[in-house]
Amino acid sequence: MSDPSIEFTISRQTLYEGKIVHLRKDRVRLPNGKETDREVVLHPGAVAVLAIIEDDVLLVSQYRYPVQARLWEIPAGKLEPGEDPKSAAVRELAEETGYKAGKVKKLFTFFTTPGFSNEVLHLFLATDLVAGEAHPDDDEFVDCERVSKEEISTLIATGDIVDAKTLLALVAFLGDQLPKG
Repeated sequence: MSDPSIEFTISRQTLYEGKIVHLRKDRVRLPNGKETDREVVLHPGAVAVLAIIEDDVLLVSQYRYPVQARLWEIPAGKLEPGEDPKSAAVRELAEETGYKAGKVKKLFTFFTTPGFSNEVLHLFLATDLVAGEAHPDDDEFVDCERVSKEEISTLIATGDIVDAKTLLALVAFLGDQLPKG
């Protein structure tokens, strides 16, 4: 049985091919028979890490040019071609915080903005952390802080944490909605 809500691609045009994202314009036929254009941002996917030490979380602060602001986030980064998401999570945690995780467990996989992008984000939980030296990429200027549950609650309540992946992870953490074991 076919889904009556599916849109069918009529034509596809590449508008831009960048280092991280590509932009495509697709002409589609809607379920009602009409045609329209869909602009699609193609992204290689990303990982994010909720890193927990006792009852604290590691957060990084970095300037995000598209929003012209310094944001609090959990460690994260894009997948390299063919890279395993769990390996990428371990790599990003070490690069941005210096910490190595004794245990890494996948929490969620979700689309970040399915209205215009195919980006998939894999969220991991990292525990049994051992401190080390951070080694961010040459174009990253990241500060790492260990933040308590109380501080996290305040940062969320005051609107100081506005990054979606970070909010999702921290709300699950604060609501004790993380998998056990």
